[in-house]
Amino acid sequence: MTNRERENLTLNFGKPDRGAVEETFYPWVLTKNRFVEEGFPSDIAQNAKDITNDIVGNKANQTEKYLAAAWGQGVMEYEQYLGFDSVRRIHFVLPFRRFEEKILEDTETYLIKQDIYGRQMMQKKGSEIETEYKSVIQNEEDWEKLKSYADRELETYYSDEAIEAAYGPLKEGHDRGEYSIRLNLEGFFWVPRELMGIEAHLYAFYDEPDLIHDINEYILQVYTTKVIKIVDLLQPDVVYLMEDLSGKNGPMISGENFDEFVGDYYKRLIPLLKEHGVNNVFVDTDGDFTIMIPHFLEAGVDGFLPMDVNAGMDIVKVREQFPRLKFIGGFNKLMIAEGKEAIDREFDRILPVIRGGGYIVGSDHQVAPSTSLKDYQYYIQKLKEVMKQAGRDVR
Repeated sequence: MTNRERENLTLNFGKPDRGAVEETFYPWVLTKNRFVEEGFPSDIAQNAKDITNDIVGNKANQTEKYLAAAWGQGVMEYEQYLGFDSVRRIHFVLPFRRFEEKILEDTETYLIKQDIYGRQMMQKKGSEIETEYKSVIQNEEDWEKLKSYADRELETYYSDEAIEAAYGPLKEGHDRGEYSIRLNLEGFFWVPRELMGIEAHLYAFYDEPDLIHDINEYILQVYTTKVIKIVDLLQPDVVYLMEDLSGKNGPMISGENFDEFVGDYYKRLIPLLKEHGVNNVFVDTDGDFTIMIPHFLEAGVDGFLPMDVNAGMDIVKVREQFPRLKFIGGFNKLMIAEGKEAIDREFDRILPVIRGGGYIVGSDHQVAPSTSLKDYQYYIQKLKEVMKQAGRDVR
């Protein structure tokens, strides 16, 4: 059985020879650094980069500016070394979500610089803390200028030839099943929040609804014209949309606003992705979003990651409520740092969901720097054993 077949059987309530052994997210830099100090090969760790590392300040690597694929090789090799199944992560970046980092103002007391996302950030001299000084857009005029910029970037960087050059090399190995492909997109809550800032975004649902709709219409247009070409080329096994619309005390958006400003766009995007060969569409959101699950399901979402245990997301209870809901993640990352007995208890807790299928176990966010390499290796060893029971209770 190939890696790709195994992942799809695991997620789709089948009965694989064993469940897919995968991680939820690429590694945290501080965690990698600790692992290297404890004996992990530094060259392999160095190549497992954050999604933006390859383009920040690197003028020569603009192919990864928007059509990010090559960076995922290092992450996959890092995970392979640890014993995980092969997952090739790819990313598609919207044409107004990458900017040149530069200093805009330098005084005796502070710096103001433009970051990679186009925000103006202030840093007081003598401090490492940066705070947002000015959001990317503050009004409709800003958005119109940003759209014009995005249109020019689309023309320059998103040709059919560029898409083929970025993602085409992955097709052969994926078709052979050597690795599954996980495509990451930014969602319809996430992007306006990033452009406007959290508080301004939440007010805009009531004060500037047309602006949010126009932003999301633009995003949808890009996805249905450009992302769909990637989907036609590769048929990713999982597409996941980053949203982060919840905190520990619940969601930042009402069900009614979700349906209008997010869910309606899912309903236009997800069926198209499925028609063109995507197997599963997941949403990446932190916090406790339990009361929003029916709204997500109504919009066509198949499952969620990372299922943050410490924010109250208990996959055992959620699965009882929603029997066909799929998960990636759900393992309390803090238990890995506590050692063997804590790891064993956590596996015992989630075992009913593993046996019920539709679940790839992974940490409920990036593995924390408090985790030793030895404990993480034990977790992976135990994961391999437990995933032999994946899908065994599927009827």
